[in-house]
Amino acid sequence: MAQACRGGEVFELVSDLGGGKTAFVRGMAEGISTNDEVSSPSFTINNTYIGSTLTLEHFDFYRLSEAGVVASELQEDIYSPNTIVVVEWGDIVHDILPPTTIRVRITPNEADERYFTFTYSPNFEYLFEGVV
Repeated sequence: MAQACRGGEVFELVSDLGGGKTAFVRGMAEGISTNDEVSSPSFTINNTYIGSTLTLEHFDFYRLSEAGVVASELQEDIYSPNTIVVVEWGDIVHDILPPTTIRVRITPNEADERYFTFTYSPNFEYLFEGVV
């Protein structure tokens, strides 16, 4: 999916703990051709991955009760044209996330598989062309 990104996309990942959010980001990082090792930013709040043409900003608000100063950083990244933004536990920043945020619900099943449900506006159809 990241290979189809043009920059300016904002994703909100919704899942329980251990649901596969960081694994999704790992795939996005691979898609932008970064050599950086992907890890959960639960303690650092934000990780940046530099790809060949795009930057991936990965935010995790799990440990915060309010976004504080990180909200300003998130808002700047959202409007950066060469950046893909991925947000985990985004409830406290919903007022900052654009209405065109692509929501990705990850649901595990008993067989340790993951189901993905994407909610997105029509202007992001290009991300899903050829995907069944």
